[in-house]
Amino acid sequence: MADFDPSRPIPPIDQPARLASLEAAVRARTDLVPEVGIVLGSGLGGLVDGLVDEVAIPFGDLPGWPAATAPGHVGRLLLGRLDGVPVAMLQGRFHLYEGNDPGLVIQPVLLLGRLGARTIVLTNAAGGVDPTFGPGTLMIISDHLNLTGRTPLLGPNADDIGPRFTDLTDVWSARLRERLRAAFAAESVDHREGVYAALLGPTYETPAEVRMLRTMGADAVGMSTALEAIAARWAGLEVCGVSLVSNLGAGYSGQPLSHEEVLEAGLVAGPRLARVLRRFVAELGAER
Repeated sequence: MADFDPSRPIPPIDQPARLASLEAAVRARTDLVPEVGIVLGSGLGGLVDGLVDEVAIPFGDLPGWPAATAPGHVGRLLLGRLDGVPVAMLQGRFHLYEGNDPGLVIQPVLLLGRLGARTIVLTNAAGGVDPTFGPGTLMIISDHLNLTGRTPLLGPNADDIGPRFTDLTDVWSARLRERLRAAFAAESVDHREGVYAALLGPTYETPAEVRMLRTMGADAVGMSTALEAIAARWAGLEVCGVSLVSNLGAGYSGQPLSHEEVLEAGLVAGPRLARVLRRFVAELGAER
């Protein structure tokens, strides 16, 4: 769409029509109905290696979606079967710091629900705010702080998707967190649990900001995920998530931060997380 402006506001009331167009474009390629939707963050795309009967759709081929620009984000919607369970995966995401409106940032997760997924798994790379969370730590997200200053639910509501006032008390499902713990244990992979703080980016935090975040109760910090979780709960989906801590927060190590170390950490810890998520999805599928 040549005149498409990704920064143009997309209020909730506009989402149904946009999602219908996106769903039609996907259904022109596959009729698979996913049970689980998974968002793969920076450097965490290796889980796709386990997909069979895969259909891959570049973001730029879907109406109203730009190509992904963040390094480490291939930018594809994948549908297939993971250990026999029908899934949809987003190999990359849209970010606010790319100039995207919050309404566009959340469309991929809303589309996963529109296609049939009732369980959403959000993953990301993050900086360690808890100084004991070193590079390679895998953290189950127990709650979040949305410090982006943005919300995807601003404007007239779409009542057929979700309520005007969305309760976020249990945005990170206790039931799914328990199943994630079981999957980590079954795969003998260490993990931590904690609070994820979402900031606007694209700059990394200052040492003072990291100290502030720690005081506020954050354990890890990144530039995504919170708006997606809000939108998923608005749409009645069950949400869980895992952060890969790729580096210590600013000021802890005395070294400058870079996106290269984020991708390097993904190469090392990504396979461990992929094993856990495969186990997690398989166990959910066994509950059918």
